[in-house]
Amino acid sequence: MMRKMFTRVVCSLAVILALATWATTDAQAQAKKPLKTITVLAPGPSAITTYNLFVADAEGYFREEGLEVKWEAVDGSSQVLQAVAAGKAEIGRPGPGPVLAARSRGLDVVWIYNLLPKSNFGLVVKKDASYKTPSDLKGKVIGVGTADGSEVTFVRPILADAGMKEGRDFTFLPVGDGGMAAAAFLRGDIEAYAASITSDAAVIQRRGIPLRDITPDRYLALFGNGFAVLASYLKENPDVIKGFGRAMVRGTKFGLIPANRSKVLQYCKKGNQQEGEDTILANAVMDMALSRMAPSDLSKGWGYTPPAGMKFWHESALSSGFLKAPLPKLEDAYTNQFVDYWNGK
Repeated sequence: MMRKMFTRVVCSLAVILALATWATTDAQAQAKKPLKTITVLAPGPSAITTYNLFVADAEGYFREEGLEVKWEAVDGSSQVLQAVAAGKAEIGRPGPGPVLAARSRGLDVVWIYNLLPKSNFGLVVKKDASYKTPSDLKGKVIGVGTADGSEVTFVRPILADAGMKEGRDFTFLPVGDGGMAAAAFLRGDIEAYAASITSDAAVIQRRGIPLRDITPDRYLALFGNGFAVLASYLKENPDVIKGFGRAMVRGTKFGLIPANRSKVLQYCKKGNQQEGEDTILANAVMDMALSRMAPSDLSKGWGYTPPAGMKFWHESALSSGFLKAPLPKLEDAYTNQFVDYWNGK
């Protein structure tokens, strides 16, 4: 009897050791598995406005998803989409307006992640200026970062609603972002600016120019930038999209914890050292970014794109002339298919 029991114990231990050896070997194999490198393009230099990406990188969330993510900045959503179309980046962070415009030109790009559920832009003037509404800007020069950026697609329908036409009632002047826009205000080159509230407005005010937002309330529902990919890439690499989005959600939640603020800002210096050196500005940008990233209905999950919001963008682009004709299938321009996975549902 004792011999049989001894034999059973020995056999059981052998099985346990074999399983442990297999598990260790499998874990080591996974650890040695090469990461898939992807490039993400942003339409401007601010790293804090995409803080969740830098958190996901520094905290190892991307690596846990088998990804190595490289972040690069270009000048505006148009350049983001051009680079994605040319295969120079897998994921871009354009505005919804430029995405719709690109689709109208035949680029099969798909909006996958709503990064800023609340409007990222505003039509701002100097705080002590006499302008109260957009119609007060008739005959004036309005500054924009770039000629074809998201801020233009945001503000153009606002001015159209005020009965104003570009070239006749107002002029757009590309003046650059942040500090360059502040200089344009100081020189008197512009009377208003189509600003990114999360970055440009903070920089301008940091330069000693208090601002006032005269954006009509209804346009605040036009959500800001998000992530987009080519439809072909989406079809061929669903695991990349799943992993990227899940890591971004984790990074977002990390940044919501006040005790993590200093870590977040330190991580963001990897993307923009200069932005991080001015701690007052960095904290102001972070506050604005967090206010714009909070969904109106969190039950839908982080990254969710409301169909009504995309429809509003489509209608605004049409009314302003930015889109010459309606898109045949607006629902093909965006997807929420990964949102539940990203949010652990």
